Amino acid sequence: MKLPREIAGFDSASAMVVALARFLHGRDTPPLGKPAFRALRPAAAVAARLPVNTREWIYSVLSGTEGRPESDIAALDTDTVAASIAGRYPHRRYPAVVIGSTSGALTHLCAALGVPWLPQTLLLPVRQRRVSPDDPVRAAHAFDRTARALLDRNPDVVLHHMHDPNQDRLTLRRMAYFRVKRIRLGPAYEKFLTDVLEPGGVILTAECGQRWPTTRIGERHLFQFGAVGGMSPQEYRDGGPQVADYLRRYGAAVTRWQAPPVDADSPEAEWGFEPALHDDIAAFADRHGYRLRQLAFGEPEDLSPLIADLYRWWYRQRGLPADRLLIDSFMLLDPWWTLRIGAVPYWTAFPVQPSLAGLHRYLDSGDGYDYLHVGLFCHGVNSVGAATAEQWRDVLRRARVAGVFAGVSASRYPSDPHTFFGYQRALRAIPDRRPMPGPLSLAAFGAFLSNEMRRYPRVRLEAV
Repeated sequence: MKLPREIAGFDSASAMVVALARFLHGRDTPPLGKPAFRALRPAAAVAARLPVNTREWIYSVLSGTEGRPESDIAALDTDTVAASIAGRYPHRRYPAVVIGSTSGALTHLCAALGVPWLPQTLLLPVRQRRVSPDDPVRAAHAFDRTARALLDRNPDVVLHHMHDPNQDRLTLRRMAYFRVKRIRLGPAYEKFLTDVLEPGGVILTAECGQRWPTTRIGERHLFQFGAVGGMSPQEYRDGGPQVADYLRRYGAAVTRWQAPPVDADSPEAEWGFEPALHDDIAAFADRHGYRLRQLAFGEPEDLSPLIADLYRWWYRQRGLPADRLLIDSFMLLDPWWTLRIGAVPYWTAFPVQPSLAGLHRYLDSGDGYDYLHVGLFCHGVNSVGAATAEQWRDVLRRARVAGVFAGVSASRYPSDPHTFFGYQRALRAIPDRRPMPGPLSLAAFGAFLSNEMRRYPRVRLEAV
C-alpha cells in the first residue's frame, strides 16, 4: 500500500517506515524510498556539478513539490493515513510491535528484532508561497483555518506546526511543516495490532523525551520555532553573530529572528513523544491481553550507541567480524544492506556539531573499528551549527584500516543532491557479504541492555 500524497516522503518517519517495511519484505531501501527514483541518478549527478545557487534553487523546488493544497490537508483523515502506514508491512504474526517516536537507531533495532514500527508522528507538507522563512510570527498564524479544520476532523491527533529557518530554509520557501502526533491509537492501528500480534505479544512503546519551547495557537495546536539540530532553542530566539552571518549570506532583510512568545514546553515536533498515547496503548493492551514494554530515551540519538553495540555483540555471537561502522545520517539508512555487509549501524540525526560530538564520544568509548563509512544528509544550506567536511574527515581518520564517505562529495557537501542516490550505491559497493540472520529476540535485547545499562544511563527498558 502506498503512502498518501498528503504525507511527506522526504521526512524521517515516512522514510524509516519505508526502509523497515522493505526490510521485512526482504528488500533493500531504494533512493528516497522509491525504486523508480533510481532512474533520476544521472540527473542528480549533473545537478551536483551546477553552481551552488542553482543547486539550492533545485533543492527548494523539488522538496517544495511535496507541499499539498490547504484544502487537501484540511480534509485529510489521519486514520486512513494510519492504515496506509500499517499496510506497508508484511501481514503475518509478530512477537512484538513497536509504536512511538522516530529514530534511525530504533529502525535498526526493529530490523534486528524482525518487527514493525508504527510512528506516532507524521509530517503533512502544506503548500506555502507567501511566508518568508525569516518571519516566524507570520508563519505561526498563516494556516490557522486549515489547522482548525484538520483538528476538528481528527480528534486523535495534536498538531505541531514546526518552522525552522536554519535547517529547513530552502524547503520553507514553498512548504510549511505540519507535524501531527497521535494521542490515541485509532481504529487502523488497533486493527493492525489485533491482526498481527501473537496472542500475549508485546507492544513496545518508544518514547523520546526531547522537548522544545512552543506557542499555543489553539486547542491541540502548537507552533514550534526552530528544531533539533545545530542550535539550541535559546540560540534561535537570541540570535548572535553566527545567526547574523547566516542571514546576511542568504540576503535576509533581518539580522535575527523575531518569534512568537513562548508559553509552554512541549514534546519536540519531530522527535518527542506525546505521553497521552502511552495511556491509550496501556488500556488497549490490558483489554486484549498484550504485554506492554516501554523503551524510554532522552534525545533522538541516545539509542545510537546502544544499538551500535548491540549489533557488534550480535555479530560476534554469530562468529562474524564486527569491525565495520556505518554512520547513517537522518533518512539515509538501509537496514537490509547494513546486515548484508555486516556493518555496525550508528545513526546520527543530522550532520551537525552535537551529532559529531556524540559520534566521537562513542568512538572514544570502545575498541575502535577497522573501517568507517560516513553518510551525510545534505539539506542544501550551510546552516548554523553544521559540522564541516573537514571535521567529518577527522572521523574517517579514526579508522584503523580505511575510512570513506558513503555516497557524498565532501567538496559539495552540504549541497550535494547526488548523495540521495550515492548512499545506497556506496553500500552495495562494499564487497563483504554476510548471511542474513534470523530475528533477535526481545528477551535477548533486554538482557543485553540489562547487562550494559550503566553504559547507557539515558535509555530505559521497562515492563509496564
